[in-house]
This record gives sequence, C-alpha cells and structure tokens, in this order.
Amino acid sequence: QVQLVESGGGLVQAGGSLRLSCAASRSIFSINAMGWYRQAPGKQRELVAAITSGGSTNYADSVKGRFTIYRDNAKNTVYLQMNSLKPEDTAVYYCNAVLVRLNLSYNYWGQGTQVTVSS
Repeated sequence: QVQLVESGGGLVQAGGSLRLSCAASRSIFSINAMGWYRQAPGKQRELVAAITSGGSTNYADSVKGRFTIYRDNAKNTVYLQMNSLKPEDTAVYYCNAVLVRLNLSYNYWGQGTQVTVSS
C-alpha cells in the first residue's frame, strides 16, 4: 500500500511557475510508475505526466516543453515543475502511484492540490 501527500499548489499569474511535490510513504524504487493527473471543473481527469521506476517519462501534448516530472529517490518524492503556466492549466492536480504485483495493478491517489492560473 502507498500513501501519497501532495503539496505546492496555489495561485499564479499566467506565465509563472509552480512546483508540485508528491511524497510517498514507501521507497519509490518499489513503485512501478508515478504520475500527475489533473481534473478541471466539468472535465474528466487526464494524465499530465508520468515517470516509471526505470526513469522513463511521458507527457500530455498540452504540457510538453513546459512541464517536467522528476524524482528524488532519497526523499521518496516525485515533483512536477510547471513553467509558462496558462489559464487552461487550472485544475486540481492529483498524484498517482501504480504498483504491479503478481500481474495485478493497484492504483493509489493523493488528496489533490489546487492550481489556479490567472490571466
């Protein structure tokens, strides 16, 4: 099982930056993949960025070149650096962890952190 605690959301003007943090309750070496999702009002939750235990990354087209996902193994923390923020990035951002054990996949979620980008 994994507990995830997010932090770093807030209000920022368009063009600004924020860094989100997701602290895991266990070594992230043991977690197959971690990622950030977001959900805007009236929209479905969507993948923003993900990183595997091997270090491979994946980004939504809408954030490529602006967002970077990376991890600090010593702190069991995954970060999302968000630059050149746009109003359409406004959403609740959720941290996700995927554990695969015996061919079964288990998903864990954080509580979410609000990001608001003003124009």
